[in-house]
Amino acid sequence: MNRGGATAGGPYLLTGATGFLGSHVMAGLLKKGEGVVVVGRRAGGESLAERIRRLLEWFGIEHLQERLELHEADFREPRLGLRPDEYELLRRRALPIIHCASDTRFAEKNREAVMAANVGSLAGILDLARGGPARCFHFISSAYAAGSDGAECREIPVHSRNFNNVYEESKALAESAVLAFCRQHGVAHTIIRPAIVYGDARTGRSLKFNALYHPVRSLLQLRDIYLADLGKNRGKKSAACGVRLLKDGRLHLPLRICIPNEGKINLVPVDYFTAATLAILDGPENGAIYHVASRRPAAMAQLTAFSARFLGLSGIEVIHGAAPAAETRNPPEELFDYFIRPYRPYISDRRVFLRENTDRATGAMDPPDFDYDVFRRCMEYAVAADWGRKLFSIPGGQGEKEGKRDKGVER
Repeated sequence: MNRGGATAGGPYLLTGATGFLGSHVMAGLLKKGEGVVVVGRRAGGESLAERIRRLLEWFGIEHLQERLELHEADFREPRLGLRPDEYELLRRRALPIIHCASDTRFAEKNREAVMAANVGSLAGILDLARGGPARCFHFISSAYAAGSDGAECREIPVHSRNFNNVYEESKALAESAVLAFCRQHGVAHTIIRPAIVYGDARTGRSLKFNALYHPVRSLLQLRDIYLADLGKNRGKKSAACGVRLLKDGRLHLPLRICIPNEGKINLVPVDYFTAATLAILDGPENGAIYHVASRRPAAMAQLTAFSARFLGLSGIEVIHGAAPAAETRNPPEELFDYFIRPYRPYISDRRVFLRENTDRATGAMDPPDFDYDVFRRCMEYAVAADWGRKLFSIPGGQGEKEGKRDKGVER
């Protein structure tokens, strides 16, 4: 359904194509037969062309590269750092734009860089949309831009001023800037808000290993620390905090995970995100906001049980309410709490993301249930990839090494 001048169809101009979500949108469009004009940056000494080439290999779609057009850009510069004639040509082509480039870091110490990337750099891409004018400007935001004020989040513009971190705040400010600009200049637009996106539910493959993966990796690190202690140091540290090997081979790790309430973790696999986004692109409603989220979010207790089963652990429990006094916490609890601190707001979240617009656009398509089989596939791939460091060595697929770029940049 098209309303108010929003028009489906490509080719599409895409930013953030070298990031996690953007790369999947690019691959989805190419597989669908669409052309994609990629505007992106060089990084880690690699050209945009080289970065895209490696991604096409990872997706196994090198044969579709003729549908790509690449423009190496710098969003911090006037005209996106493009040559004047190159920029003017893109303006005149009136391409629908998908703006996916983003800095996803949470830490307050990165505030200036996050705001510059997510808000300050909008001017160039929005001006490109006005110059066309673009048939539709699609902004990839975040469900958590809705703010932390209430439990029920509707598909409406942001009204909150309360956020869990600078990333959420930057996305809310960016949404407001996009809406104001597009309304002022008559540019058709949509805002797509994904929840927490993990790997492919069918294959387990992923290009990024944060969010869902971070608590699991933290438990794996704890497990290996105490297994090494039991093996080399006669278990002195382990004995002091009750860590021991059980007869069935599992490691008993006394660990209380304390969270304020029994909230949920809203997870969607990247294959679902891609399918939902492509459906929205097929029939965009001018001014619509779309929550690409799950109706059946997972609980921390479920994720903990899956993690314990996958890693061969026992003794882990989730406790709701106030955290125990510092003097009663053991070393594993202190270390795990430190590891997951940036993600703590999301493991007991009570927000519910309503999705009337998304259901209309996708035919009420739901993501698969987050069961143990899905979890296992994703974690097996993460371990095989050494959490991003060995993507190139995995048979049958290439990918972008996390270590070769700023982690968190270009989601």
